[in-house]
Amino acid sequence: MTQAPRPRLAVWKFASCDGCQLSLLDCEDELLALAGAIEIANFPEASRTFIEGPYDLSLVEGSITTAHDAERIKMVREQSKFLITIGACATAGGIQALRNFADVDDFVAAVYASPQYISTLKTSTPISAHVPVDFELHGCPINKQQLLEVISAFLAQRKPQIAAHSVCIECKRRGTTCVMVQGKPCLGPVTHAGCGAICPAFGRGCYGCFGPMETPNAASLMREWQLLGASQRDMHRALRTFNVAAEPFLTESKTHGD
Repeated sequence: MTQAPRPRLAVWKFASCDGCQLSLLDCEDELLALAGAIEIANFPEASRTFIEGPYDLSLVEGSITTAHDAERIKMVREQSKFLITIGACATAGGIQALRNFADVDDFVAAVYASPQYISTLKTSTPISAHVPVDFELHGCPINKQQLLEVISAFLAQRKPQIAAHSVCIECKRRGTTCVMVQGKPCLGPVTHAGCGAICPAFGRGCYGCFGPMETPNAASLMREWQLLGASQRDMHRALRTFNVAAEPFLTESKTHGD
């Protein structure tokens, strides 16, 4: 009896730091088991092997920052049965979306010795702004266990079981004292869980690296933070970091300056 072909997985990189792809490589033993269930057709971070599409599942890291990538993501979408975006860059434009609020030509001139050779877009935008996306996995970087769950779910043709609660719940589970009442920035009440509340556990503020949770009330959080002594500048800066272009954070940040 002929064995059915294994589903093909492709991993694609756009404008990003590669951290989310490294989260997949960090799965180690789990990745070996996964490799036995799928065919890794394209993953330059891990192998030189390249098999042409179509692909059953594509994981996309990074935002769209060039005209070339705006066309390339369309090709990826056409060749992919399912397309999952991974990380803050792919789901919300990433920290490089700070360019959206300034003149990118000024940045290019400041960074590159020969700016005339640089071709880039004025904005950094998420993958979903260009093509349909089947699922978004948030994080900067993503949680490797969540990634394995998402891949397993799509291979099994079921809905991924990713918690929708906020980082606050993770702090409670760790027994961590709220850092906001200690005078530190904290977007935990409006940020998607998944990081394990690492920063607050070590007395550091939360800057929302896993993006907005479902139905966040950022305006209410900012009002409470202001009562604790936060300035308009504090709130503006806290909202404009890893997920600066995520709509709930973007909208609230505009009320505190621009």
